[in-house]
Amino acid sequence: MLVPAIGGIVYGPLVYRFAREARGHGVPEVMVAVAEKGGRIRPRVAVVKALASAITIGTGGSVGREGPIVQIGSATASTLGQWIRTPDSRMRILVACGAGGGIAATFNAPITGVFFAVEIILRELSAEGLFAIMLSAMVADAVAIPVLGGHAFLAQFPLATALHHSQNYLLVALLAVIAAAVGQLFRVVLYATEDLCDLLWRGRPEWARPIAGGLVVGVVLLGVPQLFGVGYPVMFKALDGDYAAWFLLVLIVGKVVATSLTLGFGGSGGVFAPSLFVGLMTGTLFGVGVQHLFGGAAGSPALYAAVGMAGVFGSSTRAPLTALASVVEMTGDYALTLPIMLTVGVATVVSRAFGYGTIYTTKLLRRGQDIERTAPWRAFAGLSADQVMDVSHTPVEVPEVHPVADLAEPVIQRRDPRAVFASESVVEVVRHLQTESHDAIPVLAQSGRHVIGWATAHSILRAIGERLAVQAATGADGADPGHSTMPAHHVLEVVAPAEHVGRSLGELTWPDGYVPVSLSSGGRHREARPDAVVRHGDLIGLLARR
Repeated sequence: MLVPAIGGIVYGPLVYRFAREARGHGVPEVMVAVAEKGGRIRPRVAVVKALASAITIGTGGSVGREGPIVQIGSATASTLGQWIRTPDSRMRILVACGAGGGIAATFNAPITGVFFAVEIILRELSAEGLFAIMLSAMVADAVAIPVLGGHAFLAQFPLATALHHSQNYLLVALLAVIAAAVGQLFRVVLYATEDLCDLLWRGRPEWARPIAGGLVVGVVLLGVPQLFGVGYPVMFKALDGDYAAWFLLVLIVGKVVATSLTLGFGGSGGVFAPSLFVGLMTGTLFGVGVQHLFGGAAGSPALYAAVGMAGVFGSSTRAPLTALASVVEMTGDYALTLPIMLTVGVATVVSRAFGYGTIYTTKLLRRGQDIERTAPWRAFAGLSADQVMDVSHTPVEVPEVHPVADLAEPVIQRRDPRAVFASESVVEVVRHLQTESHDAIPVLAQSGRHVIGWATAHSILRAIGERLAVQAATGADGADPGHSTMPAHHVLEVVAPAEHVGRSLGELTWPDGYVPVSLSSGGRHREARPDAVVRHGDLIGLLARR
């Protein structure tokens, strides 16, 4: 009972003194670093997270190791990127490579590593990013195999043969709904416990918080020692039928509570493994029940155990590809592909009815950081055609289409731009403006009978600028005001001195450390080319150190 508290004595002061972002399950910190900080993570995080998580798990903390692995790999990659002065766009990809490589090596699951990095960390897909992450996951797994072996991570998982009858997909769908609810319950209990721990520990030293938490977790472990640490051996015992049905329910509730207490009191560890644990117990309990009702025709409980793992993880993270790949790769049973595809699809959709955030993003939402909705680039992607158009004050009714032969006089046909509906994405508007080579494109009402406005490049830029201005004014973008892509520099605009007028920029000299980067005339900016001639009233933009 005292062992978890002894662990808290060690890692509590370590995290508090050197890297407080190493507290908790780590993945949200990586997500926000990629979304809002250009992928920059302090180098010390890798070391502190490794030590704190090892001590937390080794002394009984009921958490997983994927969160630490992700944060360690990402912090290592970020440190490398900062050392070689990588641009932000590539730094984000590099951090995702670190996360994907860590997952691939730990679980011998390279495809899972790729999907985890793309779906959860990077949250966008590009050819450059995908190739880099795939290469990282492949190399990481190849390096790990000689050390950890090439077998499936859950190699002891009994092969769950394909469903005997197509009607059993109804049972899979039902379990997917149940697993989705369990996954959301896990998320709610986790953060409710964190709130309770915050309330109970208010006004007390933060470094001592894991010590008290260790005592509470120790009491839970004294009653149910199967909740100690990550819990993979317990999962295999459940599959072997060593536990009664009522005890499977105890393990489900107990794991949710023990993990929530461990993290709520400041422990360091992940929620990936606890999600698998809870999902496996949920699926096994369901499988035992349907086998009792329908006999062997219902399929093996191991099949439903795999479905439960995918359902709980898919619901809590809303990362269906990662959930699919993780269960199939870790069990090594590719016959599970179809039922798992159904499961993660249903669980992901059902989970949206319970709330907006995932088990990862909810931590950020509680801090006022919505990386899904308010990232600056979403100011563009989230706009529709009617939000970027110039409104027509005299709506034009779209005439009926008549064949050319019906017209009284011959006409010269010309190619007109394709109209867009009001609800279409601005991405479609821009695409048609570019492909049609027109300055404006008509926007139709949803009925298709009236032109309600015209979208132009100018109107689109204005709408995006207004959206970004609102986010900046309200702080909705969650940006760190102290962060800049070039924090040691800024641009000064100075009026061209009279002696510079009529001369080219290449002829002029500047104080040390000042470099011309732009030239503005009448509100229009242009590149500061050496042959650009300075005119009266021009503004010269100079890049300089702060």
